[in-house]
Amino acid sequence: MKNEIEITADGSATIYVPHLDEHYHSVKGALTESLHIFRDCAFLHHQASEVPLRVLEIGFGTGLNAVVTAMAASEQHKAHYISLELYPVDVEMVAQLNYGELVDNDLLQSLHRAEWELPQVITPYFTLEKRQCDFTQCQLPQGIDVVYFDAFAPEKQPEMWSEELFARIYEAMNIGGVLTTYCAKGEIRRRLQRVGFTIERLQGPPGGKREILRATK
Repeated sequence: MKNEIEITADGSATIYVPHLDEHYHSVKGALTESLHIFRDCAFLHHQASEVPLRVLEIGFGTGLNAVVTAMAASEQHKAHYISLELYPVDVEMVAQLNYGELVDNDLLQSLHRAEWELPQVITPYFTLEKRQCDFTQCQLPQGIDVVYFDAFAPEKQPEMWSEELFARIYEAMNIGGVLTTYCAKGEIRRRLQRVGFTIERLQGPPGGKREILRATK
């Protein structure tokens, strides 16, 4: 069965994966989720710096997290954005994604057209580096300031949420680095704590999940 584009409760698009019975984003609002959990609670939460923040995203997917970050990047919050994705979205499906006036759709399409395995300067404040690899096996980049942990849910892809992989992320991060995820399950929180993170339970996105997690090194 082919993946399908669906419209979520806030009017923004996501992709439904039939064989996993899973969506790329919250059906209660894809754009709302991306803005709140990743842009606001991670990227913009991190202390501004003249040096670009090194952002690591687990799962490029539709490119929504990347485009809202690129739009938010500024002289005070530059970003070198590294995204790991094993299964890039089909170009025909990408062309059908449209997030309305709140997202620069031309910018979104340029992110998808950017070459893989090579850093690409997208704007003066945002550099994109897409790596096609299996997160559970590839070597992680070092010196990471912000992690967007946006993998499919633990019950769908449990191998992505192991304590061993969280430990690898922790080691790859700078002191003061933050990781955010939509998943607030108790066992996930405890795994993050056991590898060394300090955990905050934050209010979830408007109309969405009650809580999310932010982990700080």
